Amino acid sequence: MRLTAIDLIVIALYGAMALIVGIAFARRAGANRQEFFLAGRKLPWWLLGTSMVATTFSTDTPNLVTDIVRTNGVSGNWVWWAFLVTGMLTVFFYAKLWRRSGALTDMAFYELRYGGKPAAFLRGFRALYLGVFFNIMIMATVTLAAIKIGGVLLGLEPWKIVVMAGTVTVIYSATSGLWGVVVTDLVLFVIAMIGAVSAAYYALAIPEVGGLEGLLHHPALQGKLSFLPDFTDWRSAAAVFIVPLAVQWWATWYPGAEPGGGGYQAQRMLAARTEEGAMGATLWFNIAHYALRPWPWILVGLASLIVYPTLDSIAAAFPNLDPSIIGHDLAYPAMLVFVPHGLLGLVVASLAAAYMSTISTHLNWGASYVVNDYYRRFLAGDRSEHHYVAVGRATTVVLIIIASALSLWLTNALQAFQILLQIGAGTGLVFILRWFWWRINAWSEISAMVISFVVAIYFQFVHEALGLASLPASSALVIGVGITTVGWLAVTFLTTPEDTAVLQRFYDAIKPFGHGWKRVVEVDADPGGTLSASVACWALGCVFVYGALFGTGYLLYGQPWPAAMAFAVVLLSGLAVFRLLPKVGFR
Repeated sequence: MRLTAIDLIVIALYGAMALIVGIAFARRAGANRQEFFLAGRKLPWWLLGTSMVATTFSTDTPNLVTDIVRTNGVSGNWVWWAFLVTGMLTVFFYAKLWRRSGALTDMAFYELRYGGKPAAFLRGFRALYLGVFFNIMIMATVTLAAIKIGGVLLGLEPWKIVVMAGTVTVIYSATSGLWGVVVTDLVLFVIAMIGAVSAAYYALAIPEVGGLEGLLHHPALQGKLSFLPDFTDWRSAAAVFIVPLAVQWWATWYPGAEPGGGGYQAQRMLAARTEEGAMGATLWFNIAHYALRPWPWILVGLASLIVYPTLDSIAAAFPNLDPSIIGHDLAYPAMLVFVPHGLLGLVVASLAAAYMSTISTHLNWGASYVVNDYYRRFLAGDRSEHHYVAVGRATTVVLIIIASALSLWLTNALQAFQILLQIGAGTGLVFILRWFWWRINAWSEISAMVISFVVAIYFQFVHEALGLASLPASSALVIGVGITTVGWLAVTFLTTPEDTAVLQRFYDAIKPFGHGWKRVVEVDADPGGTLSASVACWALGCVFVYGALFGTGYLLYGQPWPAAMAFAVVLLSGLAVFRLLPKVGFR
């Protein structure tokens, strides 16, 4: 498959648009760190929320969903659908607290919540741990997806794709800062959604698929269409449904779904104009991410099982591809060869948009950690604002180079997804409770981070090397959560609590619910919302989004009555949340 002139023109116009935005915001972003990393805290909720959606709509996301659908059916998506519970918790408990902190990055939170050298160490080490190590792993996964798509559609060698994709993205990311990233994300999201819907439409139009009717009744898809797993197979049900909903959402740190918020989501909340804007942005993100986007990818994944039933059929269709990258995730780009020229250029541009929106966010976010929480905090605290912006721009270049090199080593998106989940297993509860429980200290977080990392290394590289039977990823995750949770709780009670003055300073600045603080500090009688209303909105918000997700699915499956019932639940839960918003601090 080769792109024609009209395809290349569409892609070129898209690339030019991204560069123009970067140049347009270059001067404004270069003014100071606030402008470069937080756009001056002047961004509206709808733009911030859309930017979060665009960031999570990365090039590897449709590949990952296709991999999941092909191996575990539609119900396999619960491994990431379960993170909605975390997302809604952030909306109604943490978004306003992040904005209230006034920090430049979520790493600066550590020296507000904790005191002394442990807090400083945690801030500096975690800035590099997340901003460099984790960040590079995520960007490498996204770049791997670009390699696979470029290999199928362009016939290019991996290194050429890496150079082409990385160069354009780093130019506008380094010049425009968060202003350019967020504004470009708005356009990229629209293009990416058009591309995803177009890919699904033409996947269904393939004669072997036979449209929605043919897809839903094809023998190859029997057992793949259910929204819920087969509970007679408890091992599979535990892996894709029980563990994600019972453990994973609260116990595991994963980029974009951090318990208690964090990462680039915290960056967007900190960039909001108001606390209400931070809540609105995260609410819109969760609705769009979980309810609006998944079905085009799922339909392509299902159709791919008919067109390419096995990995051998994918390899036979694309004999020039490197065998090391042949996997179920390659089925998504393999389905794009059926999109007609002209529109194919738009689909490729949409995938480029997905790549650029994710990479640009991670470059800006990672650079903010390196510059503000390590370089400025520990190495050079007396330089000019222009100097720090220059260092931030140089950091973005270094990060993309390392991530691009790593992408040439990875083989599939699901592999990296599971590695990241395991590394963060057991740390999530710390991030949830640290806002509301005074007893957590810096050593709690340090121990959780170290223990989870050591456990992840053991399961990834040591367990089978010792001749022990391999464990399912879900079992390793639960074991990691248990070990890490017991470990950090033990460290918490064995170490000295934070100084009362530090705790009072934190409470006065953030004003979280006082239930977990009144034992040691003077609490506010009105924290700006009630606990019961927040819990109710959290539960109702989950019902709202899951109802919209499955209601859409029932419509596509040709089942109008279940769809009507699902959307009735959406309406009722939405009205209930709207009535409760003033009680959670949304004025």
